[in-house]
Amino acid sequence: MSSKPVSLKVLAAHLGLTVGTVSRALNGYADISPATRKRVQTAAKELGYRPNQNARRLSIGSPETVGYLMPRLNHSGSQPFIAQLLQGLGEALGKRHWDLLVTHADSSQDELAHIERLVRSGRVGGLVISRPLKNDPRIRLLQDLKFPFVVHGRTASCDNYAWYDVDGEDAFVTAVNHLVALGHSRIAFVGAPLQHQFAQDRLNGYQTAIKANGLPLDPDLIQIAEFSDDGGEMATNLLLDFAQPPTAVVCISDTVALGALAALRARGLRPGIDVSVIGYDGLKFGNHSNPPLTTMAQPQAHAGRRLGDMLLAIIDGDDPAMHQELQRAQLLRRKTDGPLHCAKAQQDISKREEIQ
Repeated sequence: MSSKPVSLKVLAAHLGLTVGTVSRALNGYADISPATRKRVQTAAKELGYRPNQNARRLSIGSPETVGYLMPRLNHSGSQPFIAQLLQGLGEALGKRHWDLLVTHADSSQDELAHIERLVRSGRVGGLVISRPLKNDPRIRLLQDLKFPFVVHGRTASCDNYAWYDVDGEDAFVTAVNHLVALGHSRIAFVGAPLQHQFAQDRLNGYQTAIKANGLPLDPDLIQIAEFSDDGGEMATNLLLDFAQPPTAVVCISDTVALGALAALRARGLRPGIDVSVIGYDGLKFGNHSNPPLTTMAQPQAHAGRRLGDMLLAIIDGDDPAMHQELQRAQLLRRKTDGPLHCAKAQQDISKREEIQ
């Protein structure tokens, strides 16, 4: 094999074919016979031919690039979530030799203007957006522009576009049922602002499971916090200040759960022994929390791959409504969930508070 990749012109001369014939054979055109296509592909491999991607994209009129719009609900704690998602998305695009452009806007209005500029520039062939609002203007804009896109998550009405999501409502039913089976009856929920559909779904799951288990739905046990570890810590501190604090807390994300663990440790409480904590996402950093975080796990790399496959299929002409996929999260037990030790557990927690 040549140490330096050969050009299309050199490859064509080697085969005794025209440049156009070789190009069409390499790009899978139906007017090239299977025998010629195989001959060209074999020679290209032997000679080390590599296509000029920019020239190819110009020739076929496609940017062969997909854009990922970073969610505005973003902070340092969500970086592992996004990194794992982008890993899978990049893997899916790489199979087709497509590139990934990651972009960000600072406000909702900037975001809409940014999307429109990006679409009209021709720099990308499709977009992936995350963390949709209940009624998301980005989706309406992309539909009006008739531009290929797929959503990681869902809006309140989601029947006419492509999406991939994990059933957050079901996940929190599972989490609460698990804690009830361990003997807990005073279970709190730490959530995020409810303009996002995923936040509403997870709260709905918590409320459904509390009622289904015959437990009182105490509004004091529902804390809507900033979507961060700081938000989780502040909300958990408020819960622990009650005369009857919870013996278990379900958190809207692993990042929020890390804040809950910090609040417990600061008061001398042992996560998983004095108070159980369950997160959501299944991010790898949960293995290294103190103690390792029990969570409702969803595979982000897999989600990225599915989003990439869906978007490429839509770009190729599929009906977006054909690509809608709902997965389930799985309970991943580590060390922060445990049985209620005795009927006096709540009093024990209060006594610890008095000593502190």
